[in-house]
Amino acid sequence: MPIVVDPDTDTVEALLKTVPAGAHSIEQFNRLHAWLENRPEEYVVVLGPHVDLTDALGLAEGMRLTRPSTSVVLVRDEVDAQTMREAMHTGVRDVVPLSDSDTIRAAVDRAYQLYVALRGPGGAMYQGRIVTVFSPKGGVGKTTCSVNLALALADRGARKVCLVDLDLAFGDVAITLQLFPSHTIEHAIGSEDAIDAPLLESLLTRHADSVMVLAAPNHPDVRERVTPMLVSRILKALRESFDYIVVDTAPAFDEQTLTALDETDECVIVATLDVPTLKNVKVALETLEMLDIARDHRHLLLNRADDNVGLGADRVESILGMPVASMAETSMDIAAATNAGHPIMSQNPDHPFSTSLREFSTRLTGQPVAPTPKNPRPSEPEKSGRMFRRKK
Repeated sequence: MPIVVDPDTDTVEALLKTVPAGAHSIEQFNRLHAWLENRPEEYVVVLGPHVDLTDALGLAEGMRLTRPSTSVVLVRDEVDAQTMREAMHTGVRDVVPLSDSDTIRAAVDRAYQLYVALRGPGGAMYQGRIVTVFSPKGGVGKTTCSVNLALALADRGARKVCLVDLDLAFGDVAITLQLFPSHTIEHAIGSEDAIDAPLLESLLTRHADSVMVLAAPNHPDVRERVTPMLVSRILKALRESFDYIVVDTAPAFDEQTLTALDETDECVIVATLDVPTLKNVKVALETLEMLDIARDHRHLLLNRADDNVGLGADRVESILGMPVASMAETSMDIAAATNAGHPIMSQNPDHPFSTSLREFSTRLTGQPVAPTPKNPRPSEPEKSGRMFRRKK
């Protein structure tokens, strides 16, 4: 995808109109390297006229050897011979005037053609990561963890995240987020051979915190009609449009859940500190090992991990044979936030549960999240001046 860089908001808005849908923008040049580091799918960087010329040329010089498949397009208020000559020497692909939107658009198109030529059509296709949240026992807070983890990964719009409710009989993702979707996964039934980005986009529901949701069916009897092939093709198609796909699964090894687990990159197992749950989780881990699912990519999340229940993290690690990746204590604040339709990650970003999941999301992505704003108001949309924006 293209990435537009310029500190001026109006310029960013103008440039976003000249690049393909799904592009992002960064208003602080010093954040660009961190953004590109883990995003091999960015095929062009469009540097606006307010980016310092020395910084722009330095970026192009570095990327010329380290990332030759990603083009740098330099946009200036006026293009003179001296700027053109310096830009070409450092590896800038095109220097174009801000006033000529057709030329900017053509430069971006050429950048994509070069990307495909250097990496091949398969290399040019972006592949997001699937994070499957699973527990073999209901009532452990799996959906609450899925919803809040998706919000943590989205990082207030810095990443593109889709939350898929694959608890097809009794999914609660939509109601947890106070969403009333007009379309669900049910509307994709029978379209196994036609799944693509436009079709999926018509089935998704947007949440105010920049997460897209593919809701579960409204009636339990639909579950049997959602085939494993449909689940597989939906997840593969979502990989092409999102940075992360968080899948909330049913508390059972049904066909749809097994398909999601087979596609997963990171598997989050949710458990609570009670003997029946730990017994089931141990059996589930043995099953995952036998099926060779997400080996070395399994993460244990202990929910409602209170000290007064007689079991501690050390004992759990000993029983299950794997380390605890994240812990969250019981809190009435979490239930109250969910009941109010504002997950705790949105309503109270500084809550211990929110902090714990943000730290966990950092380990999953390898990237730090942006600092939490003080006195956040989740019910209000983000203002246009935020650091990262996805083109609508």
